[in-house]
Amino acid sequence: MLQRYDRIAQALHWGIGALLLAQLVFGFLLDGLAPRGTPARGLVINLHKSIGLVLLALVATRLAWRLRHPPRPWARDMPAWQQRAATWGHRLLYAGMLALPIAGYVASNFSRHGVRWFGLVLLPPWGPDLPAVYRFFNGLHVALALGFALLVAGHVAMALWHRRMQRNASPELRMTWRSS
Repeated sequence: MLQRYDRIAQALHWGIGALLLAQLVFGFLLDGLAPRGTPARGLVINLHKSIGLVLLALVATRLAWRLRHPPRPWARDMPAWQQRAATWGHRLLYAGMLALPIAGYVASNFSRHGVRWFGLVLLPPWGPDLPAVYRFFNGLHVALALGFALLVAGHVAMALWHRRMQRNASPELRMTWRSS
């Protein structure tokens, strides 16, 4: 029987994955949705920041779950270089899932705006209003988003490739494939 990840791991994987994709698209469309200087800008930016903080908490939960529930071993027939590539790909995905919202949150704390979490709770900035520091961390946030989008595309491509390979494998080998 094909081993699968438990329901919590699957829910975290697919739920966070869907939210991350939506948040990436939302982030890339921010300027079109609410151009700078328009009244809607603050609401849209704070919604993006609020979702980012929720995602950070969900990713921390997912990482804690993953550390306590390690994945099955790689397939016996998977070459060592593919195992290393997959391991590093997953590590970079986790690093991106953590670094992206942290860079955005730090940027927010070097502006006078801070974060208004879902319009309910003001998280005032803990840093001074330093536009150069804000620009640095915001630029880092954008660069991380671009890199993360490429990692996600690679992750999806490899998952589809492995799914195809699994379908074409013999029944004995299918039993050993690692899937999520």
